[in-house]
Amino acid sequence: MGIEDNTRPLEDGIVTDFSKRMNYGSYLALPELLSLQRPVSDPVHHDEMLFIIQHQTSELWIKLLLHELRSARDLMRDDDIGTALKRIARVKHIQETMTQQWSVLATLTPTEYSEFRDFLANSSGFQSHQYRAVEFILGNKNAKMLRVFDSDPEARQVLQDLLDEPSVYDEFLRYLARHGYPIPERILTRDVTKAWVLDPELLPIFKGIYESTGDNWRVYEACEELVDLEDNFQFWRFRHLRTVQRTIGMKTGTGGSSGVDFLQRALSLTFFPELFAVRTEIGA
Repeated sequence: MGIEDNTRPLEDGIVTDFSKRMNYGSYLALPELLSLQRPVSDPVHHDEMLFIIQHQTSELWIKLLLHELRSARDLMRDDDIGTALKRIARVKHIQETMTQQWSVLATLTPTEYSEFRDFLANSSGFQSHQYRAVEFILGNKNAKMLRVFDSDPEARQVLQDLLDEPSVYDEFLRYLARHGYPIPERILTRDVTKAWVLDPELLPIFKGIYESTGDNWRVYEACEELVDLEDNFQFWRFRHLRTVQRTIGMKTGTGGSSGVDFLQRALSLTFFPELFAVRTEIGA
């Protein structure tokens, strides 16, 4: 038996008795996890399962993004820039996976989606507190967003905490200051609850880093990792926009937003504006 009948025999050492052992399913809580896909359409539409799993898996990836970004921020605060960059490298791979995932949802045609869309009522990705948390920890803070989560105190508190805490970029600039770069004091003591906006006084500092990479290799590398991170985020935003456009056109979003137009405006938001603006200065 075996290869001849196209089966693979169990090796003697493989554990098969899990009556008193933790197994794969119990470790991952698979019975609970796989019971959470609950279509609300009536009769149940075949494609709603795709829609639910797409968004649930995105939320799981975003949970990991936040886990890694919090760690990267705290490592920068503790001057461990090497490990912080390792965390960001992982974030970049997660972002790529999330962006590629839109191609699966794009197989949902406008006709198919319209057959169960009304059952979603006002539920919308706009209400994802984890997505908003990623924007907050990267510096796109907006206190007005908190009221969307007034009915969910736990989610609101997550956002309030991130609103009050320094962003990844705040901690990077503080790291630079501790390592001899002339970051203005007003930046180091700024109100971190406000969204970051471009500060021209930082451009000569970053220009010096980029034009003398040999003397600034570690922070130069960090700058480029942050640029990659923002690029990936913008790719994800754009892929989201295009998927929405091909699925619902210019319709209003289920959560009440203007839909594609609302997503289009998000593309103008930036996390690390000086790291892009400095490119105009380099070699000028």
